[in-house]
Amino acid sequence: MNKAQFVGELVKKTGFMKKDARKAVAAILEVITENLTKNEPVVFTGFGKFEVRARKAVKRINPQTGKRINVPAKVVPAFKSGKNLKDVIAKKLKVVQAGSKIKVKKA
Repeated sequence: MNKAQFVGELVKKTGFMKKDARKAVAAILEVITENLTKNEPVVFTGFGKFEVRARKAVKRINPQTGKRINVPAKVVPAFKSGKNLKDVIAKKLKVVQAGSKIKVKKA
C-alpha cells in the first residue's frame, strides 16, 4: 500500500474529505519525524514504537572490489511492533515453508 492508497482507506474508514485525509496523514508523518529528530520516541500503545537507534562504525568489505571500507557510525529510524499488532497479524497470517523458501499467506 502506498501513501495515496492509505489516504483512500482513511477516507473510507473515517468519512473525511480526501484533502483532509491527505492533510491528516501529512501531519502525522511530520509529527513522528519531528519527534524522532529530537531523539524522542513516538509510542502508540499496543501498536508500536517509533524510535531512533545508533549504529556503531564498522569495517566492511566491498563485494565488487574486495577492498575494506569503513562505514561510519550513524543514527537510523526504527519501529518496534507492539503486542496487539503482533497478535492481530499472527491470527490473520501464517508462515508457509516450501523447501528453502518462506512465504506469508492468509490464515
